[in-house]
Amino acid sequence: MKKIAFKMKLKPGKREEYKKRHAAIWPELAALLKESGISDYTIFLDEETNILFAVQRLSGNSSQDLGGEELVQRWWKYMSDIMETNEDYSPVSIPLTSMFHLD
Repeated sequence: MKKIAFKMKLKPGKREEYKKRHAAIWPELAALLKESGISDYTIFLDEETNILFAVQRLSGNSSQDLGGEELVQRWWKYMSDIMETNEDYSPVSIPLTSMFHLD
């Protein structure tokens, strides 16, 4: 199992809306993530910078690249008013490099 991390950016003043939308994540989206081998997915917020820090585990040969899925594209568009996004509504996402790990 592989662990990856990345960061995204929340628009100012959108903390509560972000939490609200994720508390009610679409069941079919959660199922797609799990079926795609994504698990233990956690997103943290640095409230000083509005940076979202995400960590997820990928099993086997799974890929986090689900951008071609219509459901994922709908979620991106739904979230685009509260996050920094690219032209296709995907969140601006910057991969992070693992520097240390302790089990």
